[in-house]
Amino acid sequence: MSQPEASDLLQSDSANPECLLAWFCLRSQPKHEHIAAEHLRRMEEVEVFNPRIRVARPTRHGSVWITESLFPNYLFARFNWRTSLSRVHYGPGVSGVVHFGCRWPTVPDPVIAEIRSSLGPEEIQVSSAEFTPGDDVQIAGGVLHGLRAVITQVMPGRQRVMVLMDFLGRQSTVELGASAVVKHTLGR
Repeated sequence: MSQPEASDLLQSDSANPECLLAWFCLRSQPKHEHIAAEHLRRMEEVEVFNPRIRVARPTRHGSVWITESLFPNYLFARFNWRTSLSRVHYGPGVSGVVHFGCRWPTVPDPVIAEIRSSLGPEEIQVSSAEFTPGDDVQIAGGVLHGLRAVITQVMPGRQRVMVLMDFLGRQSTVELGASAVVKHTLGR
């Protein structure tokens, strides 16, 4: 069964303004999800949902925790399609409301509720920094910066890990501080 389109909502009950409210997916300008969300929150009759994730990233100075969009270049807004589409579509930081020709798809309320339930009160999911043997990691900082390794042992009391890595053509085990490794993620 397909989801109702905004145009269908407009035709269904134009006398009931609650019927016209729906969640839409918005495309933001690159790396401007937070800016678009802040501007949209200031608009009357617009509810904004900008899910984010907090993750550790490797740098030459060790791992650094950053917060970024859970869906890069996208966020969600609930508004009356008939009265607010122009304001939202041309809002600062917004590239546009996702649509396919004349079709303006909506995001069902249960989908937004499910995503919200998996996040904290600030709409942020915190990525686990705990390691287990077998985790694929990247070394952050120092002379081994950028090399990939596999966790072989976790020493939680000392905040250290033992990793197995290919170094100079052979496999070596190295003991490192837990803050010197970051879980390796695809595409990063």
